Amino acid sequence: MTSASHQSVARSKNGFWLALLLNFIWVNLSEIWRYLVVVRPMIQAIFPAQADKAPFTLPVFMSWSVWDTWLIFAATGFYWLYLNWAGLGMKQALIAATAFTITVFGLLWLGIVNMGLLPPHFIWNALPLAWVEQAVAAAIVSWVMRQKA
Repeated sequence: MTSASHQSVARSKNGFWLALLLNFIWVNLSEIWRYLVVVRPMIQAIFPAQADKAPFTLPVFMSWSVWDTWLIFAATGFYWLYLNWAGLGMKQALIAATAFTITVFGLLWLGIVNMGLLPPHFIWNALPLAWVEQAVAAAIVSWVMRQKA
């Protein structure tokens, strides 16, 4: 490997870790806000007689921390690979965010609704917010890649 290509790989690795860190901050803030402000109140309204639905306890918070970590690695990795292949424009970032959101969150919420755990209208509130979260995450990756190029 030549010195120039080694430096390019090093910049690429450093850029990925920076994008991952920025997305870790952004996605965690977004997920916590969405859970506390949108998802939890909706679930509690759907199940008013069941106070144990959507609790905000340490075990639940820790479970969401695992979910967020897994989500952030998957999203950042997908965006990094996709944008490396498709280009760093905002259009490409939005396409990547849409594909990721439909795949991950679409499957999650559709599965939950199909099991009868939540009513169908729940998807139309949760999915757009998930898309906004992921559009910002993809834009962060695109921005970092442009800075490190």
